[in-house]
Amino acid sequence: MIEEISIRDLGVIGEARLPLGPGFTALTGETGAGKTMIVTALGLLLGERADSSAVRSGRPQASVEGSWRVPDTGPVADRVAEAGGEVEPLPDGTAVLLLGRTISSEGRGRAIVGGRTAPVGVLAELGERLVAVHGQSDQVRLRSSTAQREALDRFGGPELAGLVTEYETVYRRWQSRQSELDTLVESRERRLAEADSLRAALAEIEAADPQRGEDTELAERAERLSNLEDLRLAAAQAQELLSSQSLDDVPDVTAQLESARRSLDRASAHDPELGPIVEAITAASFAVAEISSSLASYLGGLDTDGARELEGVQDRRAELGTLIRKYGPTLDDVLDFLDRGSTRLLELDTDSDRIEALTGEVQQDAKAAHELAARLSALRRTAAAELGRRVTAELAALAMPNARLTVEVMERSELSASGNDSVSILLQPHSGSDPRPIGRGASGGELSRVMLAIEVVLAGSDPVPTFIFDEVDAGVGGASATEIGRRLARLAETAQVIVVTHLAQVAAFATNHLRVVKDAEGAVTESSVQQLTGEARVAEIARLLSGLPDSESGLAHARELLDAARSAVKVGR
Repeated sequence: MIEEISIRDLGVIGEARLPLGPGFTALTGETGAGKTMIVTALGLLLGERADSSAVRSGRPQASVEGSWRVPDTGPVADRVAEAGGEVEPLPDGTAVLLLGRTISSEGRGRAIVGGRTAPVGVLAELGERLVAVHGQSDQVRLRSSTAQREALDRFGGPELAGLVTEYETVYRRWQSRQSELDTLVESRERRLAEADSLRAALAEIEAADPQRGEDTELAERAERLSNLEDLRLAAAQAQELLSSQSLDDVPDVTAQLESARRSLDRASAHDPELGPIVEAITAASFAVAEISSSLASYLGGLDTDGARELEGVQDRRAELGTLIRKYGPTLDDVLDFLDRGSTRLLELDTDSDRIEALTGEVQQDAKAAHELAARLSALRRTAAAELGRRVTAELAALAMPNARLTVEVMERSELSASGNDSVSILLQPHSGSDPRPIGRGASGGELSRVMLAIEVVLAGSDPVPTFIFDEVDAGVGGASATEIGRRLARLAETAQVIVVTHLAQVAAFATNHLRVVKDAEGAVTESSVQQLTGEARVAEIARLLSGLPDSESGLAHARELLDAARSAVKVGR
């Protein structure tokens, strides 16, 4: 529900505030006062395309702000949160949502959703949930066959809605399984070839049985074996220098350390400071002995048949290199390929079983979908007949006594996500004419009344928070205009109704009456909005009736009309 709208510098409107609220709001005013700009302002808040020519002459930009009362949880609040905005919760379980739109004279614009800048498309999405707009040239709600089918489904009540949900579930599952089956069947040859290739690759890797880190270990082993003689010579020379095993009179490190120790040991008796030095030389002797022993072990461990071992190592490295080139670029990648390939091969090898299982499931889903679609068609035809009957009865009271509305449910050759029905709402404006799709079978004024009749009938099963009608009463008057006002009041019992009208018979039924007033100041027209009550409202009704707001007879007629409207609303309840 729209609580309030503020407009600044839009068209002829300099600044205006529209207090709206629940019930039936009528917007009246002289021709050219700016009623159309109010509808334009509402359209901007609902995400319609902006036109910079609508900015008031000489002003840098136009702005529109709206305050909505919405549920504090649900699709609207969720969409606002997704856009980065917020709603302001109230104690009664509702929340305040602020929407805004600005248009610059240069063509730039900005949309505000819940206090944050957002794409204009977000306003359009929210508008679809919040408002149904009906105007002379823009019958928004039931323009497409899809929208007409959805309206029929909602009119059909819980049984039809539940069946639609069940069918959609089965249909989606059927299509998903069919898609998977088609993919498996179409790619069977390719997948068989993939399985054969993968099986050969895995067999090659498993036969080689590589181990993680083996390539690094082999590289180190090959390096050692390739330089075996150099290693042996270096180790032998080092050992000879540390602890000579030859008979030659060649001093080695061990002998030198022992000579130094004995020399100092004899002298240490004369100077205690030499004691630690003697101990250090002794420790060095032990360390050299250990090094010499390690070298001896190293020399003993050098393989005398290194050439044969090197050949084996190089052969293994070549084998691993082949695997790395095919499935690498590293040995770890080869082993990862082995793990992934085993899982993939298992999947490919079960294709035949999966195809067989899917074929059965698809057949079952197809049968269930066709059965549900047939039940849907039967329920839709029943609902269509009732919807047509009720709307036709409404049209009879809206100055279209010979009009007849029918809802056709036609079977299509193939199932779709909504069944196998194509729904069309057709209008026969008068006897003898052929039924035609709404929008092509009536004038603008007739179309507005048709939409009003449909909305009144749908309101019980398909509520919309706010309805906006732009001159729904065009082309009618007298008793027919009164019936339009009565039905708008009836619709306002379950939703907010905002009507731009020039008929007193319609405005008299409003619970909130706003008048758009214009003042001429030089070459610029300033328009504002007044909320009318008491005698001010009586005078406006008199103006609508006769153009004479000060005429005693006109005022008397206006009071009589207002009293009659109030009485009619009470009786209707």
